[in-house]
Amino acid sequence: MARFLITLPGRADGGRGARPAFPDSVTDLRQAFGPFDHLAQVGRAAEIAGFHGALAPFDPEGDESLVVAAGLLRQSRRLRTVAGFHPGIATPVYAAKVSASLQRFSGDRLDWRLAVDLDPAVARAQGDFLEGPDRYARAEEFLTVAKGVWSEEDYTYEGRFYQVLAGGFQSPLAGRAFPRVHLSGTSKEALELSARHADVHVFDPEDDIEAASPPGVAYGLRLPVLARDDDDEAWEAARRLWTRGGRTAESLPDPDPRTRLWRGFRPSGSPGALPGASLRNGLVGSFETVAAGIRDYIDRGVGVFFLEATPYIEETYRLGERLLPLLTKEGVRVR
Repeated sequence: MARFLITLPGRADGGRGARPAFPDSVTDLRQAFGPFDHLAQVGRAAEIAGFHGALAPFDPEGDESLVVAAGLLRQSRRLRTVAGFHPGIATPVYAAKVSASLQRFSGDRLDWRLAVDLDPAVARAQGDFLEGPDRYARAEEFLTVAKGVWSEEDYTYEGRFYQVLAGGFQSPLAGRAFPRVHLSGTSKEALELSARHADVHVFDPEDDIEAASPPGVAYGLRLPVLARDDDDEAWEAARRLWTRGGRTAESLPDPDPRTRLWRGFRPSGSPGALPGASLRNGLVGSFETVAAGIRDYIDRGVGVFFLEATPYIEETYRLGERLLPLLTKEGVRVR
């Protein structure tokens, strides 16, 4: 079985910084349509289109993912929501308490995705000055403590970064399912952390999944996609995406002939595609072509896919209506 989740924008306006252009006379709608409405529409689209869940990513300049997750869980009936956050966001006890409350209100549909190894400048802007292996040591303690207070009524812990004395949840917080933990990274420290604590280890398309995968952990993949009715239409859309960042059509790179990956997707959540921005690998082509590429990853053991596509609302419906049925037809369970 493969699970497919759609990646939400890290910012409530989708990185566009603008509300719908209502006429000046329509003042009620101007006031009623808030920045969260765009995220809510993407979440509704994901549920209607048959996605297993949605990822509210960690964006250091965007909206707080746990708040976004709470809104999505409140408005949906079955959609799982993965909240991406940095372990320095709060104490593990507080993060666990917030999450236990969300599990109670949503029927255990919240998951975690920890962003452990941030760019140093981004980390310092978040008030975090840990570097190197210490980040993984703290994440280890964060998860240990969060799971400890979640499952034990009289929990005590003393570590380098956190201390708890006679803690632990009781009714009404006790007894809920702990969020599934998603981790990432290919360093020795990242893989060891996943082996001890992760339910899913999330890779990028260019990673050597078979060589790096921690034992006993499900494989996930963060995958940008651009799918259309046929390959020509998809590559025309890719050319528009490429030139939007100030690049020329002549410099459009070809996909890797071995992996079929195209290195032309801008970073997720980036409002612009500047020529100097780092680019990411993903799949481009007809729905059948993209489905075949996904099937290759499933055959390699990937069971969770975080699909990324913009514009968010339109592409969520498009992928749900045209791509997921192809995989179901091939015998892939998509929920």
